[in-house]
Amino acid sequence: MNDVLLADLVQPVRTRAGRQTELPIYSVTKHRGFVPSLEYFSKQVFSREVSDYRLVEPGEFAYATIHLDEGSIGIAPERALISPMYTVFRVNQTLVEPTFLLRFLKSPKALTQYARLGKGTIHRRMAISLDALGTLRVPLPPIDEQRRIAAILDQADVLRAKRRQVLAHLDALAQSIFHDMFGRVEASSTVEDVAVNIRTGPFGSQLLHGEFVDEGVAVLGLDNVVQNEFSWVGKRFITHEKYEKLRRYTVSPGDVLISIMGTTGRCVIVPEDIGPAINTKHMCAITVDRERVDPEFLRASFLWHPESRAHLLRQTKGSIMDGLNMGIIKSMPVPLPTLSRQREFARRIAQVGVQRTCVRRVSDAEDALFRSLQSRAFRGEL
Repeated sequence: MNDVLLADLVQPVRTRAGRQTELPIYSVTKHRGFVPSLEYFSKQVFSREVSDYRLVEPGEFAYATIHLDEGSIGIAPERALISPMYTVFRVNQTLVEPTFLLRFLKSPKALTQYARLGKGTIHRRMAISLDALGTLRVPLPPIDEQRRIAAILDQADVLRAKRRQVLAHLDALAQSIFHDMFGRVEASSTVEDVAVNIRTGPFGSQLLHGEFVDEGVAVLGLDNVVQNEFSWVGKRFITHEKYEKLRRYTVSPGDVLISIMGTTGRCVIVPEDIGPAINTKHMCAITVDRERVDPEFLRASFLWHPESRAHLLRQTKGSIMDGLNMGIIKSMPVPLPTLSRQREFARRIAQVGVQRTCVRRVSDAEDALFRSLQSRAFRGEL
């Protein structure tokens, strides 16, 4: 298997949308590649912003210039528009099978190299140009072998996709339970009314990135809540001495966390086994009055109650919740059914959670096996 520079296989595409107003708009995601992101545009709603979008043809590649290290790359299924945030290129199909190249660019072997290719100063915002990506070396067997490897990986990925569908159905079930029980209950209270403490994390010089250590008191941030479920990723800690200065930012089991900067509006409950911890300035922590509201119910209201959601969207002027603050959170309307009804909901959600945990474990195992399969494929061992 010979290594070939990616630059020898690709050609950039820089076609702008112009007046192509009737085409669908797509986004490029980590798991699903190209997915429709907006309804078809008509000339009546055409805007200058959309005219700056990129035009992609079927079979062309596009990747998120600042999120390629997450695997956000795909192949266009039809003629469409995508945001200027994406880089577009086409491949020489006499040399490389597109699906084989796509699998390689999403493989662990490639993902680990993207950090050195990016340029920028802010973590998670390291832009990778096509010129930089072109320096990547691609293991390239004969074209028939490429197709065979791509077919094997595609078949394996189908199983992973089905497992993700099960997880999505369980998430939808939780939302459906909430709507059935509380969707028509009027929001008669506010977050401030049902909370005993609401706070964000330390700002500015109170907590510097250089003060993080390998163990100690945990610091919770956006990466712990990004999927609307608590996840122990990107672990950060401060010393116990530093914690004593920041004790007022302590989060405790049962607190509700909502992201207010970056990827905003994500909401989780702090788990029972958290240990000593604080939250960053990107999070708002809410300690609730347990005699009035169940934390699981409040989290669900943030995510699914129509009046609560309308309040958040209205306060951010209909944008994709690009910024929340303490005032918006405190004034958010929430329903307040009986505590027994809230706890019944929490019990039903816990049952769904047990099923979700089992499926998640199997999904994680399948992901690990798939990564191993990818590694073998691009070492010529498949």
